[in-house]
Amino acid sequence: MNNTKVTDASLVRNYLDGNENALGALINRHQHRIYSFIFSKVYNRDIAEDIFQDTFIKVIRTLKRGKYNEEGKFLPWVMRIAHNLIIDHFRKNKRMPKFDNSGDFNIFSVLSDGDLNAETQIIKDQIESDVQELIKELPEDQLEVLTMRIYKDMSFKEISERTGVSINTALGRMRYALINLRKIIEKRNLILTN
Repeated sequence: MNNTKVTDASLVRNYLDGNENALGALINRHQHRIYSFIFSKVYNRDIAEDIFQDTFIKVIRTLKRGKYNEEGKFLPWVMRIAHNLIIDHFRKNKRMPKFDNSGDFNIFSVLSDGDLNAETQIIKDQIESDVQELIKELPEDQLEVLTMRIYKDMSFKEISERTGVSINTALGRMRYALINLRKIIEKRNLILTN
């Protein structure tokens, strides 16, 4: 079988139908681009090889569980997996300070740094995405206050006027929103960099 003319989608289907060689063809077809992407972020051959292997372990598991939905975008999907594993690597190895869930940590302070290198920008983008998902789990009243305060930069007086509650109630909702975010972060064992 000439693998250069067979689409990624066909190779995925062949693999799912039991043809192990189809997966080998996919890996061979894309390994240089995926490995180069990983290496360009970690600058270490051994780490890049480990992340490359972990990427395809995750690909195989996802395919075997039937969780991959083919949209003709196999390579971008694999690159996203690699991207997430790179971020996990940086977080686990504390290349940046770890969020320790103590003190008056402002979860949103990590989103405001304008002077970022490429590595830090990747991590910042992932954190921003994670935070957006986390705040969706807050009760509506806390979500509303947090959104007004953090994303709309409104004062508690303005929030009070907009929502029709006292300033103390708005402050309380913000406090509980931050407490609940910390609980969600701990429950999911997330690491947010500062």
